[in-house]
Amino acid sequence: MFLGRHYFTWRRYLQWIFVRSTRYAGNLQTSQLPYNVAEHRTPLYRRLRNVDMWLQKNKVTNLKLATAKINGLVLEPGETFSFWRLVGKPTKAKGFSEGIILTNGSFVPGVGGGLCQLSNLIYWMALHTPLKVTERWRHTHDVFPDANRTQPFGSGATVVHNYIDLQIKNETPYRYQLLVSVGDSDLEGEWRCEQPSPQKYEVYESEHLITQEWWGGYMRHNIIRRKVFDPGNNQIGDDFITENHAIMMYEPMLTE
Repeated sequence: MFLGRHYFTWRRYLQWIFVRSTRYAGNLQTSQLPYNVAEHRTPLYRRLRNVDMWLQKNKVTNLKLATAKINGLVLEPGETFSFWRLVGKPTKAKGFSEGIILTNGSFVPGVGGGLCQLSNLIYWMALHTPLKVTERWRHTHDVFPDANRTQPFGSGATVVHNYIDLQIKNETPYRYQLLVSVGDSDLEGEWRCEQPSPQKYEVYESEHLITQEWWGGYMRHNIIRRKVFDPGNNQIGDDFITENHAIMMYEPMLTE
């Protein structure tokens, strides 16, 4: 695992340097583009069993450092957003603290922990825009039951520096802008554009299934799709987005 991690890390660095076919976005702009295309927010603090609150407080510190590297990013036509190219390696020297890291279905402290909440937010908002997600990695474990869940299972994007990345390409003729910030109680985000969005989107899950595996545990499966509507609210498309397969870390028949 040690050798594999270093191999894929350095391969990513070399891709950033030598693969000229991809133009990465890096321009931050303080003035906002005029039109809101998609927005979302997620709570900063959750009641998690066996997770100390100090890890969540440190997570908020990490999110503030990461959003400062991304907030105001302008995605020009033809450019690609790369989460790790912008945020960089989270280290203690840069001010990052030990936050929550999900490893093999359990929570462990790690420097820079909690940044998946930011990648989840950016990915979910991007699904409600014409932008194209070119790299996304699914979570391998389903940790939380559906109580208070507001998004379909499997609608996030995990990240691990730097080889498990989130990348989004602007294949439209218009400039887009990403705004992200840490509020008092929520992580807040927004995609803006220089033109009103010509379409509206509804993201939903289909073919949801829970299976008991030969080793005694359970796995959860689904497909994420997206309905597309024109300005008159007429459905003009129903697109496949991705599929998910995750090991469940709780009993599927929990009582309320």
